[in-house]
Amino acid sequence: MVEMPRQAREMQPPASRSHMHTIRTLLPYLWQRSFEMRGRVVLAMMLLVLAKVANVYVPILYKQAIDVLGVNQATLIVVPIAILIAYGILRIATVAFGELRDAVFAKVAERAIRTVSLRVFEHLHRLSLSFHLERRTGGLSRAIERGVKGIEFLLTFMLFNILPTLVEIVMVCGILWWFYGVEYAAITFVTISAFIAFTLTVTEWRLKFRRRMNQQDSQAHTKAIDSLLNYETVKYFGNEAHEARRFDESRRLYEEAAVQSKTSLSLLNIGQGAIIAIGLTGITIKAGYEVAAGTMTIGDFVLVNTYLIQLYIPLNFLGFVYREIKQSLTDMEAMFELMHVYPEIEDKPGAKPLDVRDGEIKFDNVRFSYDARRNILDNVSFDVPPGQTVAIVGASGAGKSTVSRILFRFYDIEGGSVRIDGQDISEVKQQSLRAAIGIVPQDTVMFNDSILYNIAYGNPGASRAEIEEAARLAHIHEFIHGLPDGYETQVGERGLKLSGGEKQRVAIARTILKNPRIMLFDEATSALDSGTEKEIQDNLKEVSRDRSTLVIAHRLSTIVDSDQILVLDSGRIVERGRHAELLERDGKYADMWHRQQETAELQKELAERLALEEQELEGEGAPLPEGAGNR
Repeated sequence: MVEMPRQAREMQPPASRSHMHTIRTLLPYLWQRSFEMRGRVVLAMMLLVLAKVANVYVPILYKQAIDVLGVNQATLIVVPIAILIAYGILRIATVAFGELRDAVFAKVAERAIRTVSLRVFEHLHRLSLSFHLERRTGGLSRAIERGVKGIEFLLTFMLFNILPTLVEIVMVCGILWWFYGVEYAAITFVTISAFIAFTLTVTEWRLKFRRRMNQQDSQAHTKAIDSLLNYETVKYFGNEAHEARRFDESRRLYEEAAVQSKTSLSLLNIGQGAIIAIGLTGITIKAGYEVAAGTMTIGDFVLVNTYLIQLYIPLNFLGFVYREIKQSLTDMEAMFELMHVYPEIEDKPGAKPLDVRDGEIKFDNVRFSYDARRNILDNVSFDVPPGQTVAIVGASGAGKSTVSRILFRFYDIEGGSVRIDGQDISEVKQQSLRAAIGIVPQDTVMFNDSILYNIAYGNPGASRAEIEEAARLAHIHEFIHGLPDGYETQVGERGLKLSGGEKQRVAIARTILKNPRIMLFDEATSALDSGTEKEIQDNLKEVSRDRSTLVIAHRLSTIVDSDQILVLDSGRIVERGRHAELLERDGKYADMWHRQQETAELQKELAERLALEEQELEGEGAPLPEGAGNR
């Protein structure tokens, strides 16, 4: 049995981060140490300003054309044509500058997204095993996916929609003030301020519904993935309805939050529309009175209205963008918080690579617990001499699998030491430590890729010839060669298209390709039938020859040839010796051996009885000889 992990000691960030802090976290990825990237950012900002200047000047040319045409003099016809041509050129310039800005900045944005994704991915692989045992993979992947999309949205809309709109608002207010007085600028400013204040207030209120939606969406996604990955278990127990209820409950809670979110969105849109309408009405009435009084021309009236209509479009869009930016910042916040989870196990400053010579393993008074209230290993000491095989046996929960996790340094021990060739594993680089150890686990988890890829995972740089040689040594080459797609055969999710024995042989081939000095077999055959187990056991003996080997076993029949057997009970080694010696002592090992032998005999008798009953049933159902019915 695999023990439950102790509470992770990773340092967690505060429950919430300010959005400004999230933006500051993103900025270094935009302003990278690259002359090309920084040049693109500067050029994009220049094009942004040019696009807005052209856009703001367009209504001025429109006003001048209307005023000139209103004079009704044929001699002035050349002037409005020139103005209208300039008007058309500025329209084209506005679009051109905007598109060039997007084209120039595209590489900066995509490089930032790529870099952030890579940093998060690398960081997750640096985190300790305890973190990954406690987190749900489905929810974690959704947090990263939404975070990356959030960055893309933020870069697209905040830099090239929010910022340009604010620049345009400032320009328009300045022009209205300069040409028509402070009243027009004030009406515009008050309308915009009221719009922004209302949007901010209502959006903040609405965010709780969106966060609840995300939470329930993650839970539903996680439950769906977990259920589908355990498809066979669901079928074994006939729990399809139970799984559907669990999934539907998460979707029901999501539905409630989504309805609240969409209802409150309608309220927000109504309020925004009312504010804009009031502002437009007020400034239009004022301009109309001044035209009637002769203090403004028709062109001035058109200019004021054109500016308001021109601002109305981005302002109306601003509400949607702001809501999405708030959500993007929330999604980015969740992803960046992962970057502030610190690994429990880290290399010490100045740690050197492990220098493996003979592969001798030494556990010296090792103490360890997942929870302070229960010791898992209590002053455990043993040696694995170079080239020898040492087996660890014991009841479920005795701490056997913990030994393998400590050897890989997935956890740091609380007392004692673990040494390889005299080097304390806590003093060396983790990468070099794990490179020196090859493992064939009980449950071989495979990538949803080809057999070739899964074997090559032991040494990604290996040649095709080396991969096939490893498969031959693992006695699986002929099986692979006989498949329709050979080494390109897809193994399915977690290798479900392969049998247990086939997966174990792939695991052995993968380990052979890694060519480690130390071998670790963690109950590598306990899930197999006796026939397959014998074949795999022979393979393991070949692989481990002349290597230091540690075997964690449940079936004692698989370790009778070990150079030393350790009996672990409640975290302590209670017996040690060779198979024959331990049987002579008639202690715990002998008791385990006799019980397993009795179980094996009972299973054999049961199998024989079932086979006999099947034969009898077949005999009773056999057809009568020809003519027997006439006797």
